[in-house]
Amino acid sequence: MPPAKKRARSYDPAKTRTAVLTQLANVREAVRGLGPEQLDLPTRLGEWTVRDLITHIGMAVTAVHRAVEKPLPPKQTVTVAEWPFSTASNAAAIDDFTRGLTARHPDPGAYLDDVDRSLRALLDEHPGSRLLQTSAGALPLADYLVTRTVELVVHTDDLNAAVPGLDVPYDRQTLAAATRVLADALALKAPGGSTEVRVPPYAVVQCVEGPRHTRGTPPNVVETDPLTWIRLATGRVSWQDALAGAKVSASGERADLGGLLPVMA
Repeated sequence: MPPAKKRARSYDPAKTRTAVLTQLANVREAVRGLGPEQLDLPTRLGEWTVRDLITHIGMAVTAVHRAVEKPLPPKQTVTVAEWPFSTASNAAAIDDFTRGLTARHPDPGAYLDDVDRSLRALLDEHPGSRLLQTSAGALPLADYLVTRTVELVVHTDDLNAAVPGLDVPYDRQTLAAATRVLADALALKAPGGSTEVRVPPYAVVQCVEGPRHTRGTPPNVVETDPLTWIRLATGRVSWQDALAGAKVSASGERADLGGLLPVMA
């Protein structure tokens, strides 16, 4: 008998909305205190400056706006857990669009304030069940908003890495959703039940082909913290560097995830 199909994870739309708005507020508050020299600092994202990165954060949020403006798709074609696999193919277009936005919005703080106001209005106007045509495929607005938690957490981390002492906080609910999205994506990328990946306190998934674990301590276990997991899943840190820095523990012959990472390139 084939194994039962795993039920897709569900997310509370109200909590997701609050999470996205809260993390966006965290970034907005931090950006207000940045001067010209800090805005011109380099980031770990190629040639982007901090100013470009902030603009991109706003762009990632207003992807919801652009999707709402497109014709209503006939049916859902992608899930939240599948969304991470679509991002790499859009990298060049994202870079061009970001640079154009930076040129049009010289005050990044004012730009993010406008993004916040327009997002609130949009979410008040449209139900979470409304289908959107996105660059990844068609999915409900409430589900697409979940993917924005990944964008916000990943780029908050990029911002903190670029500006010494900035320390933008991570909203707990936003961090939890982002962790779960990327963990579920790994389980889709490497289906199976031989390895257990633990990211306490937010996610546990089974993945990798091989003997299925049923009870007791799994023979193959990977464990790390949420931010390290997000950095691994997005290519901000390599598997070998995380192991060497004791940021991840891996036990068992099928616990090497190096060949499966990053999940989201």
